[in-house]
Amino acid sequence: MSIKRNNRLMGEMKKIISEIIRRDVKDPRISEMLSITDLKITEDLKTAKVYVSIYGESEPTIDALNRAKGFIRRELSKKMKIRTVPELFFEKDYSIEKGIYMSNLIDKVINQEASSVDDSRED
Repeated sequence: MSIKRNNRLMGEMKKIISEIIRRDVKDPRISEMLSITDLKITEDLKTAKVYVSIYGESEPTIDALNRAKGFIRRELSKKMKIRTVPELFFEKDYSIEKGIYMSNLIDKVINQEASSVDDSRED
């Protein structure tokens, strides 16, 4: 499958899965502060990892999504015209947390450099 087609398919699937979770999945454990950040589909379209960013406690939401994956897959097959709908696996996306951590490290280094420059000027 071409990369361009695969990217288009992943984008469309992300949008539809988000819609299904928001509108159709009725599990109270699923956080309303949820965002699908990425989707990786294998070449044979058999499996897809759905990366989810969640504000707050994430384990109950991930567990609820993985329990509802059959329903989500069935609804996805109704809304998309593809021969094979991949089996879905939901995972927490740590990229936002890593970004915040890296940003804090950079700020810390900048502050340390600024204070060392100030200290050397006083001498």
